[in-house]
Amino acid sequence: MHFLLDDKDIIQQGILHLLKIKDVDIRVSNLLQCKSAIDGAIHIGGASSATIPMVSLFYGGFINLDVEQPTRTDQDVFVLSKGHAVATLASIYSDLGYFSTDLLENSRSINSLLNGHPGPLLPGVHIATGPMGQGIGVAQGMAIAGQRAPAFDVYAMTGDGELQEGPVWEAIMYAGFKKLENFCVLVDYNGGQLDDVSRLHFPYHSLAGNFASFGWNVVEVDATKYHPVFDAIARFRFGPRNGKPTAIICKATKGEGGLSRFTNTHKSTMDPDILDQELTTQASVRQKRVADFSKFFQSIDPDSQVVKTLVVHAETMGLAIEVGGKSVTVSPTPSVVKTAKAPIRDKAIQYAPESLPKLNKGDAHQAHKVIEKAMQTFAKDDRVVSIDSDLASTSGLQAGVGAVDKYRALNVGVAEANMVLIGEGFSILGNNVWVSTFCPFFDWKLIRRIAVGHQERLEVIEAEGWLSQGHGLDLTFLATAADFDTQANGATHMGNDDVMMMNAAGQMKVINASCPQQVLSIMKWIMDGNKGLIYLRILRAASEVLYDSDYVFEYGKSEYLKKSGNAAVTLISSGRGVHECLKASEILAQKNITADVIDMSSIDKEMITDLVAGDGNIIVAEQNNGYIIDNIRKILFEGSQSINPSKIVSINATSKGGLHYIHSGTYKELAAHYGLDAASIAGTAQSIIK
Repeated sequence: MHFLLDDKDIIQQGILHLLKIKDVDIRVSNLLQCKSAIDGAIHIGGASSATIPMVSLFYGGFINLDVEQPTRTDQDVFVLSKGHAVATLASIYSDLGYFSTDLLENSRSINSLLNGHPGPLLPGVHIATGPMGQGIGVAQGMAIAGQRAPAFDVYAMTGDGELQEGPVWEAIMYAGFKKLENFCVLVDYNGGQLDDVSRLHFPYHSLAGNFASFGWNVVEVDATKYHPVFDAIARFRFGPRNGKPTAIICKATKGEGGLSRFTNTHKSTMDPDILDQELTTQASVRQKRVADFSKFFQSIDPDSQVVKTLVVHAETMGLAIEVGGKSVTVSPTPSVVKTAKAPIRDKAIQYAPESLPKLNKGDAHQAHKVIEKAMQTFAKDDRVVSIDSDLASTSGLQAGVGAVDKYRALNVGVAEANMVLIGEGFSILGNNVWVSTFCPFFDWKLIRRIAVGHQERLEVIEAEGWLSQGHGLDLTFLATAADFDTQANGATHMGNDDVMMMNAAGQMKVINASCPQQVLSIMKWIMDGNKGLIYLRILRAASEVLYDSDYVFEYGKSEYLKKSGNAAVTLISSGRGVHECLKASEILAQKNITADVIDMSSIDKEMITDLVAGDGNIIVAEQNNGYIIDNIRKILFEGSQSINPSKIVSINATSKGGLHYIHSGTYKELAAHYGLDAASIAGTAQSIIK
């Protein structure tokens, strides 16, 4: 539809009037959320200052959304990085039809899908946010995906307080480098934060200059008014693209648009009388804005295309324009739930098994070389994506995936947080994603939030909500240089406690691979899809192939590498410790002592229960802080299983001096020092048998 320049100006003026009216409806919805919330409160300050930018974006005719199918991958995406503004997001999403307005009542309660921060429990919400500085990085990952067909734009809202987080700047730097011209970040610059709502703890000397220095288009606008914000978003959406992402810095104050001082807070529990006063005053503001629109609307030729256009636009905003005599009314139309159940996603990666590398039992291979070769086959399916952080030489991902498609083999430099956030963005879109760095370099705070979002997805799928099978995350954290394999790099790089921390993360499947053939089989298992969050530890140095080519990995099942049926001792380990246990069994055999060996790369509850119920001695030898023995204790305690403590001996990195960090040394030195080389394990076995 084409208009003369004057018509365009008139239409824009009309839309701005309508946005101001819609503004009040959203603010009233926010206040009603506060009134019915289980704690009688919302994060009113940031929700209020975010209202003008968000109403402009969602109702100004800019963002292309399929409310009926929010997971369709050729539509625009919005990410609320500053999750404290969830009230405004929920008000808008319920109005658009993602879910019923009934969900806005009794929020924050155990029975509500509307929590204090947004997450995939709410239809249309793609990620869980709340912890600061993370949503913008995930949005950036989606924007990278959106550069290729089917192309789409990505919008994110962040806050000035949130910009104090380091991961934000990792994302901003990389987005500029990647020339994400389809990425628009709205910065809610309200000048306050939790401890001091009137100012930031430290000022930005040139926030616009900071963005610009990393290759961004930057617009600073007065976000107490609609037309500056509207114009800035319009320039991004409809203007020429120049290979730069866009930052719109929306300057306002905490609680902007609120009519009492009680909105100028971070989180507020409002007195019922004050709340009613605010609602009454907002109703008066709406009445005046409708009157202003009435004068404007009646000044236009009633038979013109402009009038028809404004009526249609109002309908898309959930507003009905009615002309009666000398007055015009603008009424909210009832919200109708439009979001349907997402179609099932087939997550199985298609590949030619005969093209995978062939490994012979007894040969030695480096795990990352096996991964590189295997990825050259797996990555022919364009849903396989990898992200490294300047350690691609230890993962094999970039070389493997990049051999097929370099645009799906990213390297973010020394920015592990951004690596993980980009990975989450790609996995949300249905990809099978691998991110990799050294074992101790993964950021716990990020992984915890990702796990929360993944869990919410699983809960929705199980409850037969808006998401169907296949809409969980498929995200593998490939942790390199496990156990003592960092050797002379020393304490800061040694992978001894990481496995314990990841074992405590909800929804995380921990695997400590012992041999190259097993790594290959684990990859095939992951490529089947719907495996969720995987923490896969691999060895850096070459290791012997322990399994035959027909070996099939099964999570939660262990493997006997030596089994006699009448062993005097059973040696249990994972990773490189398995190789030491096999050598120890050979030493013991020379002394006529039979030792079975179990590779417990993932925890096998059934096997543990059976082993402990038997009469034999057990040694758990681990080149970490005791991941397997910790799980054995939990399993036995949960099962109330009686045991003879003397029959189970644990040797691990805490055996000398308790919890501590491991300093530099060769592998041979470290294994011997901690009693985890073959000779020491054999010696321990002899002592407990005696």
